[in-house]
Amino acid sequence: MRKQDISNIKHLLATPKRIVIVPHKNPDGDAIGSSLGLYLYLVKLNHEVSIIAPNDYPDFLKWMPQERIIIKYESQRELSNSLIENSELIFTLDFNALHRTGEMETPLQNSKGIKIMIDHHQQPDGYARFMYSDIRMSSTCEMVYNFIGDLGESKLIDKDIATCLYTGIMTDTGSFRFPSTSSKTHIVISDLLEKGANNAEIHNAIYDTNSPERLQLLGCALRNLKVLPHLKTAYIMLSQEELNNFNFKKGDTEGFVNYGLSIENIIFAAIFIEHKQEGIIKISFRSKGNFSVNEFARAHFNGGGHTNAAGGKSDLNLKDTVDKFITILPSYKNALNL
Repeated sequence: MRKQDISNIKHLLATPKRIVIVPHKNPDGDAIGSSLGLYLYLVKLNHEVSIIAPNDYPDFLKWMPQERIIIKYESQRELSNSLIENSELIFTLDFNALHRTGEMETPLQNSKGIKIMIDHHQQPDGYARFMYSDIRMSSTCEMVYNFIGDLGESKLIDKDIATCLYTGIMTDTGSFRFPSTSSKTHIVISDLLEKGANNAEIHNAIYDTNSPERLQLLGCALRNLKVLPHLKTAYIMLSQEELNNFNFKKGDTEGFVNYGLSIENIIFAAIFIEHKQEGIIKISFRSKGNFSVNEFARAHFNGGGHTNAAGGKSDLNLKDTVDKFITILPSYKNALNL
C-alpha cells in the first residue's frame, strides 16, 4: 500500500470511528478470517466495529474467535442498513467489486462512509478511496497482516488475531500448496505461529470435521466426474436432487473441484452445482500453470477470481450449462497447451 495512503488511514484511525467490515457473499475462510482479524485489531484501538456478511457461511468457519459477532445481512437487514448508513469507515475485504456483496451493493454505494479495499483479486473496480490491491498476495489475510504491520501495530497481533489470519492464509493457499504461496507467506505464517496460532487445531477444525452425508456426497460427485483427456479437462456435475439426497449444507462441496485437477495430465477442472432456489448453476474453476480461469470465467460465466482459481454462474439449466462449457473448450486449445 502507498505510504501516503497508510499515513492517511493512520490519521483516520487515530480517533474512535464507527466502522463496518464487509466480506463478499458466500464468504470463505479468507473472507471470514480477514474480517475477524481486522475486527479484533480495530477493537483494540477503541473503534466501534461491526462485521456484516451478506449471507451465512459454512459451519466449519463458526469456531473462529469472536465469530458470533458477525451480522448476516440476509436476516438482519434493518440493523445492517443502519450500521452502513451511519458508518464513518467501511473496509471491504476479499473482493474488489461491490456487486460481489449481492443485495448489500446499493446500501454500500449510497453510504458516505470512506471505503478502504483490501483484496488480492484481479481487475478491481474503483469504488474505494483507499485501495490495497495486490494479485501477487496469497490471501487477503496475508494482506491484513501486512496492513497492520504497515500501520506500525504488529505488536497488537495476539493469539486470536493470529488464529483468524492463519485460517484464511491456509484455506486460500490450499494448505500452502498453491503457486501464490511465496517465501514471504511462510515468514508471515511463522510469525503467526509464534504469536499463538495452533496450526494442528486450525487444520482439524477446517478439514477434519466431515459428516457422513458430506463424504457420501463426495462419493456421488466422484461418480459424476467426467474426463476430457483430449482437452486436458475434467468436470463434475451435481444436481439439486443429488444435493438433497445427502442433506447438503452450505460448504459441503468445498474442495470437490480439486479432485478433477488431481488427475494426471489434467490442467483445467470445473464443478457445476445446481441451486434451484437461486435459479442458477454455481461454478468453480481450477487450473494449473498459466491457464487463466479468471479470464475464462469472466468471458463466459459472469465470474472471475484468480489465474488458477475462479468462480462463475449460469442462468441456463445444468445440462445446458455443461453443454455450453464443452462447446467453448475447443477454442482454448492453444491456452490449454494442446
